[in-house]
Amino acid sequence: MTDSSAAGGRSSSLMDNLLGLLRIRVKRGVNLAVRDVCSSDPYVVIKMAKQKLKTSVIKKDVNPEWNEDLTLSVTDPNLPIKLTVYDHDTFTKDDKMGDAEFDIKDYVDALRMNLKDLPSGTIIRRVQPSRQNCLVEESCITWNEGKLVQDLCLRLRNVECGEVEIQLQWIDLPGSKGL
Repeated sequence: MTDSSAAGGRSSSLMDNLLGLLRIRVKRGVNLAVRDVCSSDPYVVIKMAKQKLKTSVIKKDVNPEWNEDLTLSVTDPNLPIKLTVYDHDTFTKDDKMGDAEFDIKDYVDALRMNLKDLPSGTIIRRVQPSRQNCLVEESCITWNEGKLVQDLCLRLRNVECGEVEIQLQWIDLPGSKGL
């Protein structure tokens, strides 16, 4: 086997294992902790397995509006996704402002239902807050204009206060294994 065929085999195996892409819209933070004199400069880091994505920094705002899309490649829907909020500091290490973890099993299960032609706004599944998740309130998986979306409001752990609102949306990738 030559090097080029080995490399070709590797790239196709990545696509063989790839189920699709998960777009996470980081909408906003609510009542985030103060880490500077009277405010914070927050940004969000999202991790799944070895992937790490980051939003931009919003200066001096404990109720920031990011409205940024971060996209993860999903190979295993059972892996948890960790969201961490940091306060950007220029001269010292960035301060942690809390974290939350969520899983996408319920969302992926709803995707596998292969839904079509439903009225926009149809609720497919409701996920209740529990000790096992960081949900502030019930999260609905909704059929919206031909796409399945899930809105989540996550309570940050290991911090005195703060919530982050996100939305999940699936992107099928031609050539990937798919669901």
